[in-house]
Amino acid sequence: MAPALPILTTSSEQDSDPSVLVSPPESWQAGLERLRQVFRTEERWIVAFSGGIDSTFVLKVAVEERGDDVIALTAVSPTLPDEERKECVELARHLGARHLLVDSHEMDRPEFVNNPSNRCYFCKDELYSIARREAERLAVAQIADGVNIDDLGDHRPGLLAAEEYSVVHPLVIAGMSKADVRGAALALGLENWSKPAFACLSSRFPYGTQITGGRLLMVAAVETLLKQLSFRQYRVRYHGEMCRIEVRPADLGRMVSEPVRSQVIACCQEAGFKYVTIDLQGYRTGSLNEVLDS
Repeated sequence: MAPALPILTTSSEQDSDPSVLVSPPESWQAGLERLRQVFRTEERWIVAFSGGIDSTFVLKVAVEERGDDVIALTAVSPTLPDEERKECVELARHLGARHLLVDSHEMDRPEFVNNPSNRCYFCKDELYSIARREAERLAVAQIADGVNIDDLGDHRPGLLAAEEYSVVHPLVIAGMSKADVRGAALALGLENWSKPAFACLSSRFPYGTQITGGRLLMVAAVETLLKQLSFRQYRVRYHGEMCRIEVRPADLGRMVSEPVRSQVIACCQEAGFKYVTIDLQGYRTGSLNEVLDS
């Protein structure tokens, strides 16, 4: 079945959607073979599975190579929207993978909810401690995640936690970028090849702003509406009484036109925000990292 979305092989187009940017086969074919080689061992694997395209792609290849020797593990907490959890369940079922849903308790950790600049470390420490515990219980030798080579240049304290728990990055070993993953995933028939990047909801809070269950629900309510309104790339940033919404620059016009404008305002106010703002710089990953010293 032909994909409903346009496919881009270059990001030179202004305001192009990064979720449909794919590498040509000559860019990812060798990487895909290297990825398969990672799983051509006699070891059992747990794949930390978030439902994003990276971990979905890793899980698919792992299951193709190892079958029942692979277990998908999804950590469930208030930072994971319920719709994302349901998508994980359906994806794992579709891929034929055994799937563990395990409660994660990062919200019980003061070092996480106080939201320092290395907050992601504590989140991943919780995830990988769960994965390591399950690996020992199930006699599984290896833990894998969906980190790709593009992730290595960003502010990602969680990579330290992965190192401490000896988590394998198969896509890094394979030398595959995000565009490589999307191109190969499209060729392998993964329906979520163009799923927009999605970080956990805790990434919507400026560093130093405490993360609470109620605040997570506020952000989730507005992002749910944006998804229902067919926006693809978006973030709802929490700034106390103010909600700052990021969408692609190409979508700014629709965001401020009726009836979308009124629907968004009503949703934000119902969620508990008093003020609603649109970021004119538009959607970009890691915008809250812009305040960190370079």
